[in-house]
Amino acid sequence: MHAGSLRYGPAILVGRLTRFAARLRKPGGGSAVPGLVVNRIAPGYLKRTLSGFPQGLVVVTGSSGKSTTTKMLVAVLRAHGVDVFTNPSTANISQGLTSALLERADWRGRVPGEMAVLEMDEGHGALVMQGVDARTVTLMNVMVDQVDRFHDSEMVAGMLARIAARARESVVVNADDAYLEQIAGRVGADVAVRRFGVSEAVVVASPRGLGYAKTVETRLGSGDGVRLESVDGREAVLDDQGSAVAVTLPARGTHYGIDATAAYATARAVLGDRFDPTTAAAALSAIPAVFGRGERVTVRGQEVDFVLVQNTASYQLNVDSIEAGTSDILFAIGSDVRDPSYFWPADASSLGRVSIVSGSKSAEAALMLSYDGVAIDRVEPDLATAVDDFLAAPAPASGTKTIVFSADSMRRTRAHLGLTGAE
Repeated sequence: MHAGSLRYGPAILVGRLTRFAARLRKPGGGSAVPGLVVNRIAPGYLKRTLSGFPQGLVVVTGSSGKSTTTKMLVAVLRAHGVDVFTNPSTANISQGLTSALLERADWRGRVPGEMAVLEMDEGHGALVMQGVDARTVTLMNVMVDQVDRFHDSEMVAGMLARIAARARESVVVNADDAYLEQIAGRVGADVAVRRFGVSEAVVVASPRGLGYAKTVETRLGSGDGVRLESVDGREAVLDDQGSAVAVTLPARGTHYGIDATAAYATARAVLGDRFDPTTAAAALSAIPAVFGRGERVTVRGQEVDFVLVQNTASYQLNVDSIEAGTSDILFAIGSDVRDPSYFWPADASSLGRVSIVSGSKSAEAALMLSYDGVAIDRVEPDLATAVDDFLAAPAPASGTKTIVFSADSMRRTRAHLGLTGAE
């Protein structure tokens, strides 16, 4: 447990009272409000706390894959005996981070844990990390993201470069991403660069590419880092300095294999001589899917797959990962997608047929799917009705009932089904 400060006692008390009031008003919600209040009345608390973990701070950031990679990394570090503090994927901006710290802090603001491993939003992370040193920063990728938020890949790369500049021991980069390789070339001479990437065979098996804004022309060589050799459903093989490491992924899809490779490479960089490949592989293989990202949930007596789509690339990668022939799909796009046009470059034709299209952007979503040649049985704008009817339908003829949703529709679906707990 690292040192807190008595001067933060009043702020902690106010934050906890705010959290209590927020949860009275909305059970399971209001999680960012306490952090917003504490950041306003004690602006130094977040930076001081992030800088106080005895074994330092590890940051995972990038356009996509942050949540799953962070959860995987935490699992590997804990399996090696490290006491890790981490944040939920829904708390990756400044007020959410502060709220996550408050959940664990004592009345003086002290948070237990030898090391912090935090997912950070690429935009907010560049601000949060001003004046905060990280032991290691892992950069996942730069993708063409939500055009209403991160419209410019150069801007995103600039944000990630500012976060990477706070690393004091190592920066772990995706060697397949040209923007990240540029950042790796600019880190300080005393900061080690570690790399992860995929084999040529993985690229060949991904005919639409890896989804990065700029992909390098050559693959990472064996022994030059940790490489994803192959993905077959949920089974993957990593190349670690010439040795094959088999892992089971939390869900189908090449992107989950890349997340596992990133987590493995980061754990190796952080642990050094303490790192054990067998321990790492077992920890990676044991973790469940992360909060809507390829998550399989039992609701109303049946298994349902949750598939979260957030930008063009994640939409494409996740649609491609849905098992061929899946017959029952609910597709829900909500108010968080202010401009649905950023989904249009993706090709969802592999879905074939969708049972219900729902959410506040259901009309736009149905039009988009129709242009991809997807048959649509029904458009139901009211999400609660759509979810109830979808779950009440008979068992699927093929595959598992699958709900594809944007973040807003995911939150509404989980709340409607009573899945309000934290991750």
